[in-house]
Amino acid sequence: MKQQRYDVVIVGGGAAGLSGALTLARARRSVLVIDAGEPRNAPASHVHNYLGRESTPPGELLAIGRGEVAGYGGEIVEGRVASAERLPGEGEGEGGFRVVLEGGSTVEARRLLVTTGLVDELPPVPGLAERWGREVLHCPYCHGREVADRPIGVLSTGPLAVHQALMWRQWSDDVTLFRHTGPEPTDEEYEQLAARGVAVVDGEVSGLEVTGDRFTGVRLAGGRVVPREALVIQARFTARSAVLESLGLVPVAQEMGGEVIGTYIPTDPVGATEVPGVWAAGNVTRLTEQVIGAAAAGLMTAGAINGDLIAEDTRTAVEARRRG
Repeated sequence: MKQQRYDVVIVGGGAAGLSGALTLARARRSVLVIDAGEPRNAPASHVHNYLGRESTPPGELLAIGRGEVAGYGGEIVEGRVASAERLPGEGEGEGGFRVVLEGGSTVEARRLLVTTGLVDELPPVPGLAERWGREVLHCPYCHGREVADRPIGVLSTGPLAVHQALMWRQWSDDVTLFRHTGPEPTDEEYEQLAARGVAVVDGEVSGLEVTGDRFTGVRLAGGRVVPREALVIQARFTARSAVLESLGLVPVAQEMGGEVIGTYIPTDPVGATEVPGVWAAGNVTRLTEQVIGAAAAGLMTAGAINGDLIAEDTRTAVEARRRG
């Protein structure tokens, strides 16, 4: 860190954080990005649906972004933020914030942008974590093309499972829904599954079959193995919200299809939180955002932050002129 106070400190160096940093650096703001180096999509081999960067490895995309931010004078440091606190000031947001890193070092900012993302909490089935992002998947738009026309399983752990099975049927005509711990489908849902040729297997799943470092099937509690080459699950999306919570913000539950899919920090449409001067973008506030959406959110929120700083700079200049 080259200075002790910045216009904006960004906590989190993923797509949202780097996009925000690039926008602010181009706006001639002093920007510091503090990144813990734990990108959510690290297990994935490629980023998809990112126009102009389709199939780019996640690490490569971040490296390109860091270089672009640095090229405009933005700073990026590795570190983990433990907490943040408001500094005293006369106006809302005008005192700024102190950001405390693990290890005790601190830095100050006029505004904070938190882009810490989320954590995918997987169902407690042995073997899922080891194959996560490879053959154990959750998003058809992220991975459907890569497993198209292959045998796909859907692990039911909640009411969204039938919806998932019908969605993934778009990419393969060989889809099996494993009831596992999820609710029994309704008569209407059974009819829909049958009409689309989706098989339903009763019984709990006890683990995965792996042969030569390749997922080959789903193992049921009774010992039967159903051959599959990909398995779809419903992860719980939990916002990495500790920094925001240290400022008094509280995560709330996100529901979809009658099921709680995770927690997030609410913001207004441009990323402002209920704490003046604190902003959030990306998966920490929008759980289902893909990489390109997170980058777009970072851009939009950074523009709003710069506008907020311009307003403060103008108030300060007017007050100085009146005194002078």
